[in-house]
Amino acid sequence: MKIYDYNGRKNLCGDRVREARQKRRISQTDLAARLQVMGITIERDSLSRIEIGTRFVADYELLKIAECLSVSPMWLLGVDERM
Repeated sequence: MKIYDYNGRKNLCGDRVREARQKRRISQTDLAARLQVMGITIERDSLSRIEIGTRFVADYELLKIAECLSVSPMWLLGVDERM
């Protein structure tokens, strides 16, 4: 499977994942643990790479990240300006 870059990044949501996580005072380790409980196999370093835009984010991961951070998937993608 070929993963494409968009403006040098592998995802659109990384900046907003970091913003929502920091606003809620959740560490990357805590977010990874919450996602693992929800059935998403992800480690802290993978979240770090998502936030800096060097890791692709699957659609099912985006949905669960949004749920954990209490934001909409559309907000994470930058479509909706309301957090």
